Amino acid sequence: MTRPASAADAAIESVSVLSEELRRRMFDFIRRARRPVTRDEAAAHVGVSRKLAAFHLDKLVDAGLLRAHYGSPGGIRKVGRQPKVYEPTDTPIRVSIPDRRHELLADLLLQAVLTEGEDETGVQAAIRTAAERGLDLGETERSQARPGRLGVERGLTFCERMLDQHGFEPEREGPTRLRLRNCPFHPLAAKAPDLVCGMNHAFLTGYLQGLRATAVQAVLAPRPGECCVELGQADAAEEEGTG
Repeated sequence: MTRPASAADAAIESVSVLSEELRRRMFDFIRRARRPVTRDEAAAHVGVSRKLAAFHLDKLVDAGLLRAHYGSPGGIRKVGRQPKVYEPTDTPIRVSIPDRRHELLADLLLQAVLTEGEDETGVQAAIRTAAERGLDLGETERSQARPGRLGVERGLTFCERMLDQHGFEPEREGPTRLRLRNCPFHPLAAKAPDLVCGMNHAFLTGYLQGLRATAVQAVLAPRPGECCVELGQADAAEEEGTG
């Protein structure tokens, strides 16, 4: 007798399906697109044939990670049969999709506890620690890359790799604006939003300072389901004051 699949079984199957690199890349692309994606788009993104893309996409559908239907991508209706499109389901996945960095948050909080000064609160120590970590990271990257003077557009481009590596899912909303689609510390942010958002802001501000990207600033701009911080052009007065 076959027993019904449990939530644990479903999670294991999801992780197994995503262990294949092409599927993981396609799933990540579709999840970030925030709209239905065609087979042709998924194939072009990862550089494979449409037939191979269809095979991997159907595996993701079978695992409950994507749902498929026929529709018009981008809302543009065309004559003839509509293409098959894919979009994420609401299935929760307890792996790094979206990326969670609880170990980084835990490390920062531990460092804050160990270094808390007599004149600091725990929250102040945590925000200071996050700023120091960001500053160290920015200084290290600047010393390695030697980017020279960074204007706003080049500064944002330079930031994108680090933000992506740390799970922020950066998305360019214009030449001078970078939105962070994922909070790597979620769902802890929901329990202590002032603390976590403050640490996020301090970490990214410290990173920009270490990188000497004075044309860019991190600002608090919370949106549901996203990081509370976005990066954009620094105020003229701030940029001039920092050199």
